[in-house]
Amino acid sequence: MKKLKAWFLLSPLLFFVIVFFFIPVVLTVVIAFTDMDYTLSWNFVGFQNFKDISTDFIIPKVIANTFIYTFGTLGMFNLGTALLLSLLTTSISDKWGNFFRTLWMLPRLTPSVVYGLLWLWMFDPTEYGLVNFLRSFFGLPPQDWLHTAPMWMIIFANGFIGASMGMLVFTAAIKSIPEDYYRAAKIDGASWFMIARRITLPLIKWHLLFVTAYQTLSLLASFEYILIITDGGPVYRTEVWALYTYHNAFSHFRFGYGAALSIILVIIGVISAFVYMRFFGFESLMERPKVEVE
Repeated sequence: MKKLKAWFLLSPLLFFVIVFFFIPVVLTVVIAFTDMDYTLSWNFVGFQNFKDISTDFIIPKVIANTFIYTFGTLGMFNLGTALLLSLLTTSISDKWGNFFRTLWMLPRLTPSVVYGLLWLWMFDPTEYGLVNFLRSFFGLPPQDWLHTAPMWMIIFANGFIGASMGMLVFTAAIKSIPEDYYRAAKIDGASWFMIARRITLPLIKWHLLFVTAYQTLSLLASFEYILIITDGGPVYRTEVWALYTYHNAFSHFRFGYGAALSIILVIIGVISAFVYMRFFGFESLMERPKVEVE
């Protein structure tokens, strides 16, 4: 009776998982073996889409862009900036710490299109763009950033959004460390840097590993802001795998080819997840928290 009640309570969740996850996955796999286009015809072609991917001359460029975008954004912002913000904002009073963390959350609360347009305005190639306007104070000429540094544009745009999630996780972890550790270190004359290196970082190791793994998988599948800001251009210089999948499926109406690309992306994500679980020790992450809570 208890099991029946549990299944009854879980049934709404199971319904949504089946309708919005399981069925779309099955349909995507089936479509990947067809040459479906705008006519929506189910002509099965076997592994032809996957053979076409192996000979697609744009794929090497897309793979390189995906690697640079994913690990550039992860290292500089989603992990690096997030950790620095957490260490700094937890080193000052709670009032000012909360203020700066709230300030950093504003980009995440901004609608995607508005956020993308703000970045386009900042890097506008004319003297009216914010960056070029600031450069004019130093007598520097305007730069066409979209053509000279498009990859930096999308890394910065996505990084400012992504850093907020890691900042929240790290801040919560740092605040759960007993204050006694810090008081003892200060009495012994330890500097801020030494406290961060010898106490804070070792005690939030598991949170660092979690954010690294989660954000890597998230960045592999993200393309929203790239679509708005550069649309993969100029000349495929910011075309990442997820965006290339979107373009093939919904711009060129090559649904079969797009589905095949998406399956490969899912396989890459699953392999990455297993690598992270193995490398970071997933079983240890599931154990009792390493940070003692009073």
